[in-house]
Amino acid sequence: MSRTLSIGIIQSSYGKDMKANIGKTAAFIEEAAKQGAEVILPPELFQGPYFCTTQDARWFEFAYPVAEHPCVTGLRPVAKALKVAVPVSIFEREGPHYYNSVAMLDEAGEIMGVYRKTHIPDGPGYNEKYYFRPGDTGYRVWKTRKGVVGVGICWDQWFPECARALMLMGAEALLYPTAIGSEPRDAGLDTRDPWRRAMQGHAVSNVAPVAASNRVGVEKGPGSPQTFYGSSFICDHGGELAQDMDRDGEGVRVHAFDLDFLARHRAAWGFFRDRRG
Repeated sequence: MSRTLSIGIIQSSYGKDMKANIGKTAAFIEEAAKQGAEVILPPELFQGPYFCTTQDARWFEFAYPVAEHPCVTGLRPVAKALKVAVPVSIFEREGPHYYNSVAMLDEAGEIMGVYRKTHIPDGPGYNEKYYFRPGDTGYRVWKTRKGVVGVGICWDQWFPECARALMLMGAEALLYPTAIGSEPRDAGLDTRDPWRRAMQGHAVSNVAPVAASNRVGVEKGPGSPQTFYGSSFICDHGGELAQDMDRDGEGVRVHAFDLDFLARHRAAWGFFRDRRG
């Protein structure tokens, strides 16, 4: 019998109430699990608004150590009850240091470890360097009960080096929690299609499925209003969209992959045999 991995993605809007955001995400996790998802991906920093639209020191109050973070403590029993693995995107504090991190929960609700975002953007509407240090964990892959997943965070998804490194570490699928949308410096710039194509290219060159979960809706914070364009998706090893969401709607999508077929197909293509450097 072939090994299969069923991936779920969540697309949602979020407000200022962290408890409500956690509850909303938990409900979507339950919905995806009912559809058969075994690894379920929420969007980036779902704990609250995407606060990086501006530089405001008050947001540092909403960072927590991993084991104490309300998103982690709130979703651990959910993962355990549903027997699903969940990459939980959080604003992490470790001593005087702050990171954009993922705490990986296994199917028993235990914390498998932490990945800290490697690539930190800095520009209008995405002032992340003010808040986050570059990650010091290196890339991480996670051996769930159903398969090995590699998780990058948002800006990481644009870099082929990240995807390739995760695959070389044994990943069988690539997951990216995301918060991306409008560009305040250029109202006419729509990055949705290049954003997708970059990750679809990772799928092709690594012969692996890729999933991205984005935020959706307009957030009017202290900085520039940000319109997140959703468009979350799961694509197959050829870059074809297996599950697709629109720019506005909330919800979940689920798709299952035959990991044994993918391993054979990956070997047959020879990318990892013939690569140099």
